[in-house]
Amino acid sequence: MEYSVSNIKVMEGLDAVRMRPGMYIGSTGQRGLHHLLWEIVDNSIDEAANGYADEISVTLNRDKSVTVCDNGRGIPVGIHEKMGVSGVEVVFTQLHAGGKFGNDSYGYSGGLHGVGASVVNALSRWTKVEVFCENRAYKIEFSSEETNENGHIISGKPLSPLTEVGRTRKQGTIVTFLPDDRVFETLDMSYDIIAKRLRELAYLNRGVKLVLDDNRDWGKNRHAEFRFEGGLSDFVSYLNEDKTPLYSAPIHFSGKSGDIAVEVAIQHNDGFSDNIFSYVNNIPTTEGGTHETGFKAALTKVMNDYSRKIGALKDKDPQLAGEDFREGITAVLSLKMKTIQFEGQTKTKLGNTEARPAVETVVQQQLFAYLEDLKNAETANLMVDKALKAAKVRAAARKAKETAREKNKLENAPLVGKLASCTGRDYSRNELFIVEGDSAGGSAKQGRDRRFQAILPLRGKPLNVEKKRLEQVLQNEEFRSIITALGTGIGEDFNINTLKYDKIIILSDADQDGAHIRAILLTFFYRYMKKLIVEGHVYMGMPPLYKLQKPNGEPVYCYDDAALKQALRGMGKNYTLQRYKGLGEMNPEQLWETTMNPAGRRLVRVTIEDAAEVEHLVTVLMGDKVQSRKEYIFDHANFLHGQTVYDKIRE
Repeated sequence: MEYSVSNIKVMEGLDAVRMRPGMYIGSTGQRGLHHLLWEIVDNSIDEAANGYADEISVTLNRDKSVTVCDNGRGIPVGIHEKMGVSGVEVVFTQLHAGGKFGNDSYGYSGGLHGVGASVVNALSRWTKVEVFCENRAYKIEFSSEETNENGHIISGKPLSPLTEVGRTRKQGTIVTFLPDDRVFETLDMSYDIIAKRLRELAYLNRGVKLVLDDNRDWGKNRHAEFRFEGGLSDFVSYLNEDKTPLYSAPIHFSGKSGDIAVEVAIQHNDGFSDNIFSYVNNIPTTEGGTHETGFKAALTKVMNDYSRKIGALKDKDPQLAGEDFREGITAVLSLKMKTIQFEGQTKTKLGNTEARPAVETVVQQQLFAYLEDLKNAETANLMVDKALKAAKVRAAARKAKETAREKNKLENAPLVGKLASCTGRDYSRNELFIVEGDSAGGSAKQGRDRRFQAILPLRGKPLNVEKKRLEQVLQNEEFRSIITALGTGIGEDFNINTLKYDKIIILSDADQDGAHIRAILLTFFYRYMKKLIVEGHVYMGMPPLYKLQKPNGEPVYCYDDAALKQALRGMGKNYTLQRYKGLGEMNPEQLWETTMNPAGRRLVRVTIEDAAEVEHLVTVLMGDKVQSRKEYIFDHANFLHGQTVYDKIRE
C-alpha cells in the first residue's frame, strides 16, 4: 500500500474531536455524554470557586438539549487580537483556548483546561451561547450540520459572529447544547447522576447554590436545589448520617501554604474503616495522591504528639500507627491550587510534590490548635481513646494472623477441594470466577477454559463485612478462600502487585439471593481491597435470563426483557422459551457460551466514579440503620413494574 505525504491528514479546527471523541471525553456512551455537561458546569464552578458567581443551574430540556446558566462575569465578548473574532467564538471553536492557562483570570480551575467548551461544541448538533455583561446581552449559535467537499461534517461552525441583542441587568453566561446523536449511543442523561454531582459540588463550594430542573417529561418535572453554608462540615455530616458519630460536630478548618489553599473536615464514627475523600479544584482524586499522603502523615504526628502531651501515651510506649487514628474516620480534604499534575491514565491521583508539605503544614497547625483548645477536650479525648483501643485490637489481630500462618490455615486449608486453578501463569490474562453455589461451580469448572480461567465456588452466603473488624472477616471461611486465591493479602498487608488474576468476576444468579451475594462481595472488596476496584480488576458476570430456540435452530440468548421482546419479533410461532432461574440450570456448554467465553459474554466492570456517594450507599444498604435502607428502597424500587415479558407469554 502506497504511503506518501498525501496520506498525511491534517485535522482542521474541531474535526479531530469528532474523529476521535474517546480521546477527549473517554467514551461515546452515557459516561461520555455526561462528560460534556461536566465541562460546561466546571466552567461555571470555576467562576464560583474564584468568587465571581454564587448560583448555577442545569436544565434538562424536552428535546434532550441541556442548559447551564451561571451569574458569573460572562465569557469575554471583545475581539481577540490574534484570531480577529470574539472571545466567545474563540473559546467554543479553538482547542486549547481559554482563560485558564495563565493565572490572571482564574486562581484555580478544573476541567480540561481550555479544551472543554470547544469539545462540547464539536460533539453537539448545535450550541447556543448567551453572555450578559456590562449591561449588554450577546448571543452566538454554532451548528454541526454542514458538510465539506468530502462529505465530512464541519463541527461547531458559527452561524454568525457574536451579536449584541439588547440591554440587560443580568450578569453571567447561558450555554445550551444538543449532544449529537451521530456521535453518542444515547442522549438520555441521568437525573440521579447529575443530582449527585451537583450535590457534591455544592458541598465543595460553600454557599454556592446549584439548581437542577428536569423538564423532559410533561407533568413530571423534577427539581432539586443544593446549597450548604457549612461546606465540607455538612459533607462529612451527610456521609456519617447513617453511622453513629463519635462526637457531634465535625472538626472543620482551613488555611493556606504558599499558593495552595487547604480545607479539611473530620468526624470519627463507631465503624472500623477509614474513609478519606479528596478533591483538587473540585476534581475528585479517587486514587488519592500527595495531598492525602500529607494529610495522613500530619494527622498521625499531631495525634501522637497530643496523646503524649496528655499522658495517654507514656514515654516507654511506642508511637501509635496512622491506621489507629484513622479507624472509623470520615474525612474530606479539598485543595485549591494553580497547576495540577495527575499520575497515571485515570487522572484521579494527584502527583504535585508541593501538595504534601502544604497539607502537612496546614493540618499540623490547625488540628493541633483545635486539640489544644480546652472547649474541644472531650472530642480530643474520644479520638485518642478510640485510637488506643484500635491499637490493642490491631496487635491482637496481628498475633492471630501470624499464628494462622504458622499453622498454614490462611494460606492452604480454605482452598483444599474448592479452587479449580488455571494452568496459565500469565497473570495479565488470568481470570477468577467467584461463583454462587456448588452446582453452578461444577458447571463452570467443566465449561471453562482451564488455561486462563479459575473457578472458586462459594458455599452459602459470606459474612456482611460492613462494621466488622478485620479479625472477624478473617474468621469467615469464604473470605479466607478469596483472600488466599487472590494472593494479595488484606488490610495493611495488601499488595496489588502480587495479584494472581487480572479479572475477578462475580458470577451469581439473577435473583434476590444472587443480588445480595453480589452486594456482600462488593462491600468486602470496597472495604478491604478497594484498590482492586479503583484499578479496574472487579467485574460482574451477566448470565442470560432467557433462551429462545426454534426446532433444529441455533439458540438465541436474551439478557433482559427488552432483548427478549426484540428476539420474539422474528421467531414466528414454533419455538421454545426457557427462563433461567439460576446458573445451576445451565449445562457446562451453555455456561461457557453465554457467560464465560470472552468472545461473546457480557461483563460489567465495577467502578468508583463518585467515591463519596458510593460510601454513602454502602452504609445505607449494608449498614445497620434499617429505616434509611427502607427509605432508599421505597425511593428507588419500582414496585409497579408489573409482569415481565416472560410472565405475559406464559399467560
